This record gives sequence, structure tokens and C-alpha cells, in this order.
Amino acid sequence: MAAASTGGEAMPGAGATRARYRRILRFAGWNLAVTWWYELFLPRIGLARVAERTRATRMTRVAQRFHVLAVELGGLMIKVGQFMSSRLDVLPPEITSELEGLQDEVPPVPFPAIRALAEAELGVPLERAFAAIDEVPVAAASLGQAHRARLAELDAEETGLHGVVLKVQRPGIDEIVDVDLAALRKVGGWLSRVRLVSDRVDMPALVEEFAATSMEEIDYLHEATSAERFAADFAGDARVAVPAVVWERTTRRVLTLEDVTAIKITDAAALREAGIDPAEVAPVFATVMFDQLFGTGFFHADPHPGNIFVTPAADGALGRPWKLTFIDFGMMGEVSAGTRSGLRKLLIAAASRDGKGLVDAIREVGVLVPSTDTRELEQAMVALFARFGGMGFAELREVDPREFRDFAVQFGDVVRSLPFQLPENFLLIIRAMSLTSGVCSALDPDFNVWDSIEPYAAQLIRDESGNVVTDLGKQALEVAGVAWRLPKRVDAVLTRIEDGQVSVQNPHLERRVARLERTARRLLAAVLFAALLIAGAVLRADAVVFGTVLMIGSIIPLLFALFGGGRGR
Repeated sequence: MAAASTGGEAMPGAGATRARYRRILRFAGWNLAVTWWYELFLPRIGLARVAERTRATRMTRVAQRFHVLAVELGGLMIKVGQFMSSRLDVLPPEITSELEGLQDEVPPVPFPAIRALAEAELGVPLERAFAAIDEVPVAAASLGQAHRARLAELDAEETGLHGVVLKVQRPGIDEIVDVDLAALRKVGGWLSRVRLVSDRVDMPALVEEFAATSMEEIDYLHEATSAERFAADFAGDARVAVPAVVWERTTRRVLTLEDVTAIKITDAAALREAGIDPAEVAPVFATVMFDQLFGTGFFHADPHPGNIFVTPAADGALGRPWKLTFIDFGMMGEVSAGTRSGLRKLLIAAASRDGKGLVDAIREVGVLVPSTDTRELEQAMVALFARFGGMGFAELREVDPREFRDFAVQFGDVVRSLPFQLPENFLLIIRAMSLTSGVCSALDPDFNVWDSIEPYAAQLIRDESGNVVTDLGKQALEVAGVAWRLPKRVDAVLTRIEDGQVSVQNPHLERRVARLERTARRLLAAVLFAALLIAGAVLRADAVVFGTVLMIGSIIPLLFALFGGGRGR
């Protein structure tokens, strides 16, 4: 029991491994059976009210039991609990609130075990690698723990760093992760046979995505590489800082980073004491996360408050009196170009309160099956924006709860009737956005996400519009080239006919060729009209005079397209 209470600090034997595996499956099997009984079987025999009346108590009891299981077993069970605590969108508050404490509740491994693993990895005694090391961990997580240290003199001179954080894996964590993944794969297989689940998510694929992320998280060389890639993405950005990696003291199981400890992002009292308004931090943090998801496509997938510091800047040298410092790059996500395009459209539609556009973007991202009839969902989204679209959290708290319940019932019926699915690689995106929303709300209870989304989406609209104008301009030039060359080609054909080089049997050919020539010139005029009009409309938002001139100038090719070349040749 001692080993279990420390989150798996000892190397598990074969018996302990089997016991761990069976315990996870027993927990999952029993609770799945209970859920099936209440949520599927009882409603079929007319006892739906029994399920509804006991639902809150049952959910709380399940969450409490899982909380105990996760703390005792440690390993990936903590990660599963942390993910569930962030799923405010689909899980009831009885579960999410109960599991919130798993972020900071993992007991530490005794330092002698940490010392033994670190020295075996680095190949030298810790006293030679570091001038000093604090045996009390600064943080203890489910897969490893961190200790403050000072680099030895030679390393300090070479790197320019003195204070560092030494991150060491929990002993035996490789074996624990293997057992936990085997159990999760089994549970995923069970859930894939439940149609209610399989219609919405490919559970085996979801487990494999979670497995890939977990394996990367216990490879500290991968984390170090991710930290440097993240730093490169924000190089020169005054809003963001990233700790430097001490590669000389880093291996697969040991990671040494610059000590960048500062004010925890949600520590409102400490922020105010440093002269920083928490309400000013929220929109900057939200925008930085948007930049990752919609811009670079490489994002921090675990932005909980313990992984982001607010660092006061010296003398305001960075343009603002503080910056955001990210740590812990073990859980990173990557958004494909196609998904990123869909997310951009989703963001733009949300900012412009476009219910139909939002549904189209959801379909493009892959959350909806392509053949889905979405008319009712579009109506529900329009109603949602019309009633709650521009409200902040403080305003939402003033809305009559009965109005929320009525809308939730109506909206829930629509959602349940549609074949939603969770696309591959979407797990981390959901987690990142859930945590971002939670941090911003903690910083500022009146935080209105629209205030951050709208200027960001406006820039995306300008970018997308610029791309449209560029594409249209290229197409116009291509069509213009064809149209410009067409009369010459027609004349060449007529010349050859007149010279007797071509035998023509159709007496109406010349009139048809003349009509084709006029059509081509009118087509060119129509394309030029469209290009000038769209370019003027886009540019008018930033350059009123120039944009207006282009829009007025578009009238000339429009008139030619409508009335030019009306007479026969």
C-alpha cells in the first residue's frame, strides 16, 4: 500500500502489475454497467424519472471513487482525471468539480529514489553536476517531479545560467504507463461496442492519441525539443518567455531547465502587489493561445495555472511591465493545415455571430458527419447567438436560471439528434481551449471572450480577404490573358480561311467567331469589374479613399460587360 500511496514510486513487480490492471478494469466495468442500467435500460422500461432523480448523486459518487483510485495509483490515472476535470463542455459539474484537485494533489517521491535515478541517468553524482540542490520538490506531478538547483561553476559559465529546475521522472513510470495504457485500450474497446458512444467518437483512436501523447510526455528529450521549438515560434515576441534548456544535464529521464519561477498566473493578490491588473492579463493570455492554435499550429496543450507564470519585466523594456512565461512542454499538440483552416473559419463565424457559418466550419473541422442535415442546428446556433452571444460571465450570472434550463433542453435535444463525432487529434485542442477559458475566467470574472475573439477574428478576416483578392486577381489575369489572345487567334484562323489554307463547310462560321470574340471581351470586362469591386470593398475598411476609387472604377468594365459589343460584326 505504501507504494500505491506515493503514486507508483517503487518498481512494480509482475503481481503488482496484474493487480493494477485488474483494479482499473474492475472500476471501469462496474461503473459502465451501472451507467448502462440507469441511462439506457430504465428509460426503455418507462423508468426514466428514476434515472433523472438519482443522476447527480450517482455522478458525484463515481467522481469521488475515481478521485481516490487516481491518487492511490498515480500514473496515467491522474492524467485521465485531469482531462475529465477540464471537460466542462460535456461532463456534469458533479464530476468536473470533484476532479479539479487532481492538478496539485500528487504526493512526492522520496528524494533518495529521485537521486538514484538522476545519478544513473547523468552518469555522475549530483554534487558534481550541481553546486546545490533542494531536496524538497517545487512540484510533484503524476509522471515526474521537479527540484530547484544551482549549476556547477563550469556549467554556469558555459550556459550563462545559475538557477535551474531539475525535473526527474518517477521511478518505474515506464512500466506503470504500459499497464495503464493496456487497461485504457481494453476499456476503449468496450465503449466502441456501445452505439451511443461509437456514433460520436472512435474510442480506440482516441485512446491511441492519448497513448502517443503520454509516451511523448515521459520522454524528456522530446520535451526539451518542444520547448526550443515553442521558443522559436515566439522569438522576438515581447508577450512570451520560455526557459532555456541545459542540454548538458538532460537525458530521456532527466530534464534541466532555466529557473523562471515567477507569479502564478491566477494568483490575483500577487499580481496586484506587483502592480499588474489581472483583468489585463486575461485577454493577452487568450490571444497568445489563439496565436498557437490558429497561427503556428504548434500549441501548449496543458496551460493550467501551474504551467504559466506572469513575469514582471525590468524597466518596462519589453513594451509592457510583464510577460507570460510558459513551462512544462511535455504535452504539446499540433494542428494540421486543414484543421487550422476549419478552426479559423469557426472563429470568424463565432465572432460575426454567424450561426450557419459556424455549423459549416464545425462540419469542415470534422465534428459532424458530412451527410448530416444541419438545419435545426443552424437555427439553434442563431438563437444562441441572438440571446447570449455578446454576454460576459458577470452578465450571464444575472440571467434567469430557468431561461438557461429551457434553452439547454431545446439545444440538447437538437445536439443529441445529430451524429457528432470527435475527430482524431482533437483531444488536445479541446483540453487547451477548456483550460484557457478557465484561466481567463479566474483572472477576470467579467471576462468576455468576444472582446478577445473579435479583434483577432477581424484580423483573420482581413487576412482571408486579402487571400481572396489575391486569388481572384490571379484568376482575372489568367482569364484576361486568354481573352486578350483569343481575338488574335480568331483573326489568324480567319486569315488562314481567306488564304484557302482551311476548308470551311459552314457558312455561319464567321458570324459565330465574331460572337465568340465579343463574348470573350465582355467576359474579361466582367472579371475586371468583380476584381475591382471586391478589392475596393476590402481595402475601404483601412484606406477609405483608395477603396472608394476602386469601387467607382469598377463601373466602367461593368457597363462594357452589360452593353459593349452589342452589334454584330
